Amino acid sequence: MNIIVVGCGKVGLTLAAQLNKENHNITIIDHNEKALRHAVDTIDVMGINGNGAMLKTQQEAGVKNADVLIAATDSDEINMLCCLIAKKEGNCSTIARIRNPEYTDEITYLRDELNLAMVINPEMAAAKEVSRLLRFPSAMKIDSFSRGKIDLIRVKVPEHSEICGMKIMDISRTLGINLLICSIERGEEVIIPSGIHEIMEGDVISFIAGAQQANSFVKKLGISFSPIKDIMIVGGGRVTYYIAKSMKASKLKGKLKIIEIDKDRCDFLADEFPDATIINGDGTDQDLLIREGLENTDAFCSLTGFDEENIMLSLYAGKMSHARLVTKINRISFDDVVNELNLGSIIYPKQIVADYIVQYVRALQNSQGSNVETLYKIADGKAEALEFKVGNNNELIKHTFAELKFKKNVLIAAIVRGNKLITPGGSDYMLPGDNVIVITTNTGFNDLKDILA
Repeated sequence: MNIIVVGCGKVGLTLAAQLNKENHNITIIDHNEKALRHAVDTIDVMGINGNGAMLKTQQEAGVKNADVLIAATDSDEINMLCCLIAKKEGNCSTIARIRNPEYTDEITYLRDELNLAMVINPEMAAAKEVSRLLRFPSAMKIDSFSRGKIDLIRVKVPEHSEICGMKIMDISRTLGINLLICSIERGEEVIIPSGIHEIMEGDVISFIAGAQQANSFVKKLGISFSPIKDIMIVGGGRVTYYIAKSMKASKLKGKLKIIEIDKDRCDFLADEFPDATIINGDGTDQDLLIREGLENTDAFCSLTGFDEENIMLSLYAGKMSHARLVTKINRISFDDVVNELNLGSIIYPKQIVADYIVQYVRALQNSQGSNVETLYKIADGKAEALEFKVGNNNELIKHTFAELKFKKNVLIAAIVRGNKLITPGGSDYMLPGDNVIVITTNTGFNDLKDILA
């Protein structure tokens, strides 16, 4: 597909790189020649130096033949204007990054009036992920499917866990818990397991289970599980704003303390969230953190605008407390090094947005309207978790899984049939209208039939 990305900042560059890997033709527009040159040199894309909100620039980028235009500049208003011009001139699908909280209540109106295919907000998406992690404090990562009915939960198996050395086929029966282990990360290796694989200490596993079953399994693993009552956040930016707003509106209850160095921002947050404690101070001041109760807090979130600062803060909090750690990283890409550090759950806002857009683009590729409902990169990007809506494909429906022949490294992790969650076995089958979760180390699946050998 022909895709235009306006803006080659953190989000734009990540999107271009991800979509380029999916074999699309990518053109980036940016007025910053140095940033554009870096993008063109780094990934195999075309670059147009200019203002993406000008018709002439979009025409030069080939908007008349574009399938998708993604506007990801630093300005919400420019992004909306880019999409409006592209829709009028090229009639392509348009996606706008709109980040300002002031627009939050008007997103539906803007999307409809501007005829946007999608609105993306990296900070809001990151805040939703942090909120999910704080509700389930033992998880490294949680990905939700089927509109929140089912979660894929990633945890690390501790030393001397009860399941160490146990075959996967024996876990549910031995523990009396209905769950499915979907992937095992062991060092650099990612395994889509069969029943005969054994769990080892230090493995990072992703599993699917109902909420109550998930809690029971985590306790059996030997991971301490206690609800979050006190949350300390360093950094009062947009992610923090959306977390506080989510706490205000949801079941996530707890005492929230925000440390922010900018006084005007503190005043704004204090007005918006009177129940939270807002501290005007430097979050890297160790004495301040101790005075404000770091050693006794249940959760500590490093959400400043500087990756290095967030990493150091989380390392310090991990040393001084038993808090649940959440660390936001935007730019640093040394994944192997970062994953070795005690940073708790790492949030990558740009990658969360990239997952959403790749999902949408894959859906567009299928002429019949692809049934990719949800897509997540898991196991540090080495595998994918996809949700498909089952149609009337006779190759797939009403055949038991034992009868179907799947590609290598494909696992059917769950079936959602109405409000019922089915952990599939060989005698189970798919029906039209089912939602099916697929875990695979293959990439580029656009349709459910792609799982067949």
